[in-house]
Amino acid sequence: MVLTTTNPAPKQFVESSTFASRYVRQPLPRFQMPENSMPKEAAYQVITDELMLDGNPRLNLASFVTTWMEPECDKLMMASINKNYVDMDEYPVTTELQNRCVNMIANLFNAPIGSGEAAVGVGTVGSSEAIMLAGLAFKRKWQQKMKSQGKPYDKPNIVTGANVQVCWEKFARYFEVELKEVKLKEGYYVMDPVKAVEMVDENTICVAAILGSTLTGEFENVKLLNELLTKKNKETGWDTPIHVDAASGGFIAPFVYPKIEWDFRLPLVKSINVSGHKYGLVYAGIGWVVWRSKEDLPDDLVFHINYLGSDQPTFTLNFSKGSSQIIAQYYQLIRLGFEGYKSIMENCIGNARILKEGIEKTGRFEVVSKDVGVPLVAFALKDSTKYTVFQISDALRKFGWIVPAYTMPADAEHIAVLRVVVREDFSCSLAERLISHIQEVLKELDSLPSRIVKDSHVVTVAKEVVGENKDAEAAKMGDRKIQEKVTKQWRHFVKTKKTGVC
Repeated sequence: MVLTTTNPAPKQFVESSTFASRYVRQPLPRFQMPENSMPKEAAYQVITDELMLDGNPRLNLASFVTTWMEPECDKLMMASINKNYVDMDEYPVTTELQNRCVNMIANLFNAPIGSGEAAVGVGTVGSSEAIMLAGLAFKRKWQQKMKSQGKPYDKPNIVTGANVQVCWEKFARYFEVELKEVKLKEGYYVMDPVKAVEMVDENTICVAAILGSTLTGEFENVKLLNELLTKKNKETGWDTPIHVDAASGGFIAPFVYPKIEWDFRLPLVKSINVSGHKYGLVYAGIGWVVWRSKEDLPDDLVFHINYLGSDQPTFTLNFSKGSSQIIAQYYQLIRLGFEGYKSIMENCIGNARILKEGIEKTGRFEVVSKDVGVPLVAFALKDSTKYTVFQISDALRKFGWIVPAYTMPADAEHIAVLRVVVREDFSCSLAERLISHIQEVLKELDSLPSRIVKDSHVVTVAKEVVGENKDAEAAKMGDRKIQEKVTKQWRHFVKTKKTGVC
């Protein structure tokens, strides 16, 4: 009979196992740096385990930001992750790639530059920084003009729609510019050009138009705005310009809606920003701003530094930043070309249409987004008296979907919607699966007792209105009062009045 024995594993092998170590028995530091080090394998494992609780970026339908790129581009990004873009003299090729991107984007937006002529623009960490830079240029130009005319220059304002992304509010607050917002109304969720021009005065540094509203994806009518503002400038002697926030739509309109005039084809458009990390198809961390000409970017905003080896002109809010996203943007531009971008955007629009049709077929929703614009679907419940879009959003989480629910800005706060952003990696199959899960959620919520408690006073008022006026309009007003009250109750779950990523 042969007897076998098992020798215990050496202690060092046991200690090399993270789950056999003390590190899984201790809570991770939250406020202070730990006194002692830990093995790299343990640090990697415990952080990986924590990150498992994050949502899946591919299923995050709240975000416009790119969540998939080709492996070859991933390799390029990793190979340049240790390059600081600001070291232009040390990394001249990276600087050249940024300049090429600026030139390509400016030409895409029909900038009036000659063949082979360099465009005026800069890469940023996103459209928020790009908007800050564009806004500063407008403010400085306006201040210089008012000073030369001997007029006060301490009360600048900017005119936008109430649907603008929060970065415009940040610009106004940080740089002391009054924000004059054109209010929205039910059924019209973008800036009205007529009302916008009415709000323009001598202190308006620019009117900001949105090409792809965060709320509904709709393109604002920049051409009409240009015509109305040109007329007002002629009548008043002012020269109020236009900035186009094309964060979401700038990489869509040129490829699928080339006949829409919104860019530098319009004389009053002096600058445009676009997010490379949205439909520019690059991971988060890259935006662009381009100006019509050198005259539209005041020289005194551009700094010249030389302590890194050569004269380096710079116009940014930050200094150091990575090079990876710039390189990735150049990769996408030359890899896909016009043909590739056009195909991808057409696919996104087609899949958005499939999703819209599936949602409409449920008979439970009203789609408030438009067919022409950013490929997204925004939809509101026709009847919110039993449950709300916020409950639907919560229920979809169990399937892994992240679908935001939010209320519209002033004066349409009583409208609450769900919004699904269709990105490059959201396929037809995923659209069909989402539709089936929405149907399951509706069926489940229908079977549950209502969790919404209607305010008795509001219900009484509604009944009185309907009782005294039997016509359909009065009945609609009664329902609307109830709807507004229900929505206000659920707004506690919404931290800000706007959603979306710059």
